[in-house]
Amino acid sequence: MPGKSSTFTPSSILFRPRRSPPGGSALGTAHDGLGWRRRVPPPGPMGLLRRPFIAIAGLRRRVEYRGPRAIVKGLPFGLDPIGRSRYADPTNVEGAMAAETFDLVLAGGAVATPGGLVDADVGVTGGRIAAIGSIPRAATGAVVDCTGLTVLPGVIDSQVHFREPGLEHKEDLETGSRAAVLGGVTAVFEMPNTKPLTTSASALADKIARATGRMHCDFAFWVGGTAETVADLAELERLPGAAGIKVFMGSSTGDLLVADDAPLRRILAAVRRRVAVHAEDEARLEARKGLRVAGDPASHPVWRDETAALMATRRLVSLARETGARVHVLHVSTAEEMAYLAAHKDVATVEATPHHLTLAVDEDGARLGTLLQMNPPVRHAGHRAALWRGLDQGVVDVLGSDHAPHTLEEKAKPYPDSPSGMTGVQTLVPIMLDHVAAGRLSLARFVDLTSAGPARIFGIACKGRIAVGYDADFTVVDLARRQRIENGWIASRAGWTPYDGRTVTGWPVGTIVRGRRVAWEGELVEAGAGAPVRFLETLAPGGA
Repeated sequence: MPGKSSTFTPSSILFRPRRSPPGGSALGTAHDGLGWRRRVPPPGPMGLLRRPFIAIAGLRRRVEYRGPRAIVKGLPFGLDPIGRSRYADPTNVEGAMAAETFDLVLAGGAVATPGGLVDADVGVTGGRIAAIGSIPRAATGAVVDCTGLTVLPGVIDSQVHFREPGLEHKEDLETGSRAAVLGGVTAVFEMPNTKPLTTSASALADKIARATGRMHCDFAFWVGGTAETVADLAELERLPGAAGIKVFMGSSTGDLLVADDAPLRRILAAVRRRVAVHAEDEARLEARKGLRVAGDPASHPVWRDETAALMATRRLVSLARETGARVHVLHVSTAEEMAYLAAHKDVATVEATPHHLTLAVDEDGARLGTLLQMNPPVRHAGHRAALWRGLDQGVVDVLGSDHAPHTLEEKAKPYPDSPSGMTGVQTLVPIMLDHVAAGRLSLARFVDLTSAGPARIFGIACKGRIAVGYDADFTVVDLARRQRIENGWIASRAGWTPYDGRTVTGWPVGTIVRGRRVAWEGELVEAGAGAPVRFLETLAPGGA
């Protein structure tokens, strides 16, 4: 855009656009004169990072766009009022690392750091990130060549149902976590509606024991909050491996219903961590059961309507204010909820799901039938548009897949005998990267929703960003790759996806969990590497 000016930071750089992914925009490489290369967005609104104004150390620099080149003038990148940032100067990094040997180096990729995309190597020692910069090859152990790839912080999926124990014919901890790592997910929070329910210390300990040595990604387990377990919740939520307390206000798979305000009030008053809630008003669901039409899954969102969702969400927020609790509203599916929650962000955080952001009953219902059936339902396209507005405006805090597998035989039952749920953990990354390529959200926003956001709202220790001292969890992706999603790729025991046949732009290439290359190019490389996620609010003395 000749003559148009904006602001940027690095010094005297030359911007050269790279090949643009289909449906996306070109990214360029900025050279700061020190050997450091930084990815910068092109002019116009379709740059993947959408960051026309960037300030580092409080400095702003003017960029003049001249066709495909941009010339930036100003102080060297990283120079602050005290002196040159060592992080911005790879000559300092290289000198400091010359005598150091790393267990693993991710070399030559575009790395999504807290300051933006930079072309850099990442050194890993003891499962933690030890250095970011230009790493001498003499200082490396194993090297993962990431040339042409983008290295993201490990994706955290905070809502999955892996069905073990009790429902292993649908899924188990091994198959669910295999699907996760093949899809680029490095950690999951698994739900409590199993058989038996996860409502006691012994049930939680049993899940952790089952997961250890079998799960391929890191893990935590939600504990079910019920009227019968209120007295134990304060202790349960602080146990190692516990993600927190989960409450079902509306009936769904399992037997964890808390339908009335009195027990919900007691639960919220008893706990200190953020409580995750499935918010649908059970009384309204019961009253409207007659609206279900036998054999017609399109009647599912008529039965479980927008009002049922909004009524429960209003009750939840009111009780959260009354008790001083923090709540997390799962799988928000309606325009009404999104507008309401925007005014209550001091007590409520918000999850959106890829299926509610991608599918719509008026567009996909006839084709998918009961495969589209979820609780809360996939609704009309107008609600989907409202969810995107909420995401764009910052109301949405995290993405969760709500991976809830059932077999194809079970899903083939005539509605309403068909169960609600679909697979999702393996498709979260490619589906959302396709939205990035289409310009619906920036890559930086995707990272916030899947890594930094979960770490922030759940208080996860040492995860959620690529920074020295953090766990070496990486989701390595090819933003330009066009790939067709097929049922045959799905590792879940259920063996199907509602996205079968869909071609996306952006694909998970590799998954690295605490420095271990767990999955690469569709193959499981190292099995059973998962360990319990640690939380700031439950760290034991000594940091364990």
